[in-house]
Amino acid sequence: MIKRDRVIGIDPDCDKSGVTELHVKSRCLNVTNLSFPLLVDYLKYIKEDFVDRQKESIIIVVEAGWMNESNWHATRSTPAAAAKIGQNTGRNHEVAHKIAEMARHIGLEVDEIKPLRKCWKGKDGKITQEELSKIVGGLDKRLNQDARDSCILSWVYAGLPIKL
Repeated sequence: MIKRDRVIGIDPDCDKSGVTELHVKSRCLNVTNLSFPLLVDYLKYIKEDFVDRQKESIIIVVEAGWMNESNWHATRSTPAAAAKIGQNTGRNHEVAHKIAEMARHIGLEVDEIKPLRKCWKGKDGKITQEELSKIVGGLDKRLNQDARDSCILSWVYAGLPIKL
């Protein structure tokens, strides 16, 4: 794996995607949630300021849920609920495709990766605020699930240690 100055992890969502900018050397994190238009503006800023002006090596890492082997929900919900989950999942996948497409269009390097294994203590195996804080050092604000997922995505992609 090529070492980068910054890893931008994105957990796509229809409304607001979780976005984490990780400065690898200092392990400094900037974590937020952005709507698609604001995310595109942010990616343009990253390209212009960090890549073009400061000559930093940056990669955009987008969680690619469609790489999962299966996403079967019918066994634990009604057919209507399963259909709604499937619809939302499809919308999230399309947002992920569009984020990656726009980042490449802007001139950024992109890696679409399979979602990380769900092995945490949170609902459905998702990482909790407490677990994430232990890994990255104390977090100064409460993060929603998309933001936490983008954070652990960038941390793992950068090859930083996970000690609990």
